[in-house]
Amino acid sequence: MIVAASTDCFPDLSLDEALHRMVDLEYTAVELALREDGRHLRPSAVHADVEEAVRTCGRLLRLIPVAITVDMVGTSEQDYATFASICQLAKTMKVFSITVPSSELGTPFNAEVERLRELVRIAAAQSLLVSIKTEVDRMSQDPDTVTVLCDNVKGLGVTLDPSHFVVGPAGRSYDKLLGYVYHVQLRDSTENELLVRIGQGDIEYGRLIGQLDRAGYDRALAVDIQPLEDVDHAAEMRKMRLLLESLL
Repeated sequence: MIVAASTDCFPDLSLDEALHRMVDLEYTAVELALREDGRHLRPSAVHADVEEAVRTCGRLLRLIPVAITVDMVGTSEQDYATFASICQLAKTMKVFSITVPSSELGTPFNAEVERLRELVRIAAAQSLLVSIKTEVDRMSQDPDTVTVLCDNVKGLGVTLDPSHFVVGPAGRSYDKLLGYVYHVQLRDSTENELLVRIGQGDIEYGRLIGQLDRAGYDRALAVDIQPLEDVDHAAEMRKMRLLLESLL
């Protein structure tokens, strides 16, 4: 396993500034978050000019790109074309894991299966893996639903974010998802707060890493910590890196 940092950790910085900050904090790997409302790469910009997006991502300094997260949930032909462009970018960067959100609660199950099958089909043409992020208030908040989706969409995996099982519906364990995990995103959380200072939450990192190791997981652990008011963000990022590295 390798410790990485998500560009989502630096929402108020430009992409170049975020990458330099990661290097300063001694991270060696990066997860790129593509968000339409963010300051970094936008999915629509990638689709408009894949070659320019490749040049932009060529400025990753000494960081190894290990994953891409994209916030797309649409099902239009334009959405699928944009996703295909993102897959081209990922393939060029030698990134093999793309995370997408699951649909909101209330979405018909069959419609979600068809959406995910199309995303997996597009990605498979570039030899890429697609996973859905475990996330409260979406279909992926329920481990049983996630396993059924993965079983119905051949090749679909899971981006495990254990925080959403801490703040989500009580009594739900993610243990049954471990065999489906393609990617991991981490922060510290409590029952009432999705993000708290490292060490003040309920995430058992040692137990999680042990479970992932037994399940054969050997990819990235992506730190996904946004700034907290009156908290030294750099110190939190550094503390999380050192903690995870000490457990590997």
